[in-house]
Amino acid sequence: MNAGKMILSIAVGVAAGAVIGVLLAPDKGTETRRKITDRSNEYADGLKHKFNDFVESMLDKFDSVKSEAENLAHKGMNKMEDIKSDINKPMNQQPPRG
Repeated sequence: MNAGKMILSIAVGVAAGAVIGVLLAPDKGTETRRKITDRSNEYADGLKHKFNDFVESMLDKFDSVKSEAENLAHKGMNKMEDIKSDINKPMNQQPPRG
């Protein structure tokens, strides 16, 4: 199970437990609805923060991978240019064998 699904599952479970706990509490209906609203807002805010943190970490990883790929591409292009340069050298400029 990936991290996003796990966080979502935990958040839904916690929210459901909180709602059930509030519904079973011996308060007036208006007080119960206010508590549900307050807790729902708290959980929604927490979930938003976790989601934003998750997205930010994924963007950081993407940038890191992109940078590494660009580095490898430049190294490969430089190596290819070196090989082309060696191939195009006249025979008398190449080091003697043996």
